[in-house]
Amino acid sequence: MADLQTVADRIALMDVMLRYAKGVDQRDMALYASVFADDVEVLGFGADTYHGRDAWVAYVTEALKAYGPTQHMLGPQLATVDGDTAHCRTDVQALHYLIDKPTTTLTLWATYNTDMKRINGEWKIARHHLESRGTRIQAD
Repeated sequence: MADLQTVADRIALMDVMLRYAKGVDQRDMALYASVFADDVEVLGFGADTYHGRDAWVAYVTEALKAYGPTQHMLGPQLATVDGDTAHCRTDVQALHYLIDKPTTTLTLWATYNTDMKRINGEWKIARHHLESRGTRIQAD
């Protein structure tokens, strides 16, 4: 049976990913940036690996210019906690409306494999890997 700290940690880890989705979907880049460790490593979003929160957030800010509204829907999270580190597996379905074709959507099915660490009492994403399951572009 899980102790109260484990339950609290798992809720906090889930909240990190929910703030991640809210930040990107509402274009609140300060909120989005707040979920990452300064030295985060991000991979699986194309050929490049991104090192550091500022580099990653700059990339996402620029990439979002191609899209109108987006919605990142997160599935249940499987998390394992070991002290001040954790690994989370979160399924995602993300809808992206293309800015130059507002009736066209790109849908992504993927899994986020995310390592988090507790920094100053707060969980932050330390390594974030997108494992794509597939994409589909659909015009209405």
